[in-house]
Amino acid sequence: MSDLIRIFSERGDLAHLALLLWASAASAALWFSLRERAAAARRFDDFVRELQRFNRRRRKRHVK
Repeated sequence: MSDLIRIFSERGDLAHLALLLWASAASAALWFSLRERAAAARRFDDFVRELQRFNRRRRKRHVK
């Protein structure tokens, strides 16, 4: 990695290196947030499914 930084600094492409690092960090943050959002959607779906199951059982008791 230090060789890569040395090559970039010798050629004067530090801005490109900074842009690459920023883009990598932004992509990683986006991937992480999308993964967390999908997990939250699954948890919410599980919650709604359990609530629906609870309501069905409760209705069956009152009908009898």
